[in-house]
Amino acid sequence: MSGPSAVVFAYHDVGVRCLKALLSACVHVPLVVTVADDPQENRWYASVAQTAADYGLETITPASAALPQLEARLATLKPDFLFSFYYRSLLPAPLLRAARRGALNMHGSLLPRYRGRAPVNWAILKGEHETGATLHYMVEQADAGDIVDQLAVPILIDDDAREVFGKVTVAAETILARSLPQLIAGTAARRPQAILPGEYFGRRTPEDGRIDWAWPARQIHDLVRAVAPPFPGAFADVGGARWSILRTRLSGRPAPRAGAWLFGGDDAVYAACGGGGVLEILAAADARGPLDLGRLSQKLGARPAPLG
Repeated sequence: MSGPSAVVFAYHDVGVRCLKALLSACVHVPLVVTVADDPQENRWYASVAQTAADYGLETITPASAALPQLEARLATLKPDFLFSFYYRSLLPAPLLRAARRGALNMHGSLLPRYRGRAPVNWAILKGEHETGATLHYMVEQADAGDIVDQLAVPILIDDDAREVFGKVTVAAETILARSLPQLIAGTAARRPQAILPGEYFGRRTPEDGRIDWAWPARQIHDLVRAVAPPFPGAFADVGGARWSILRTRLSGRPAPRAGAWLFGGDDAVYAACGGGGVLEILAAADARGPLDLGRLSQKLGARPAPLG
């Protein structure tokens, strides 16, 4: 078949949109390698496997393709390019070398910032005002190769991770679509990136969502929105019960007293946090289900309850 070819390793929304961008540009995709869905995971994103099936593309998963067999398959296919779009494993050097014209990855941050896992969640957690997507060449070290293109997107003060991920997905599709002509022509930019210390981040776990009410209100707000559903969520022990804190907003309301307190007012529930800042709790749940915050506000009345 005429035109460039690419083997695609992909998962998640970025995987779907970037795969479609390749096909729209008439790139021949003889093989898609994706990830088997975990039945224990809340899969809220689009399916690469289903998208590939819609286009009649051959699709395999790591369970059906051990590394030696996959290396042999790529050696037979001799693809011009290899692309990784939110694939969940680091690709080893033998696979990278199989691409005759380059192996490239789409990463969900503005490299060299936030290399590694969960870049969108980490950027929100760290209080960033922007993030983005970066198309870069792959090397053996994670997210360390030369940059082809990147595009920034804003992180608004109340954006949660799913909202920001949607923006990053559009940025990724935009970057790939505008870079493909240059990649195919062999004229795409290659800008070496400086590997900054402290900018590699690891996988997050559900326990990382635990709130400490002694933190400043902004830090707690950033945690809540960084891990809000469909991610595992932020949580805290309140009055001896485990609460899931689902949505918050920074408030200019004064704290009733020094320290960490839960208090009510105007049919709303507030948390006074470390440093005197206050959060309005917009949505929360306990083991029985969603909390009636209007009723709780009336119950608290003028008697704040300690948090901690």
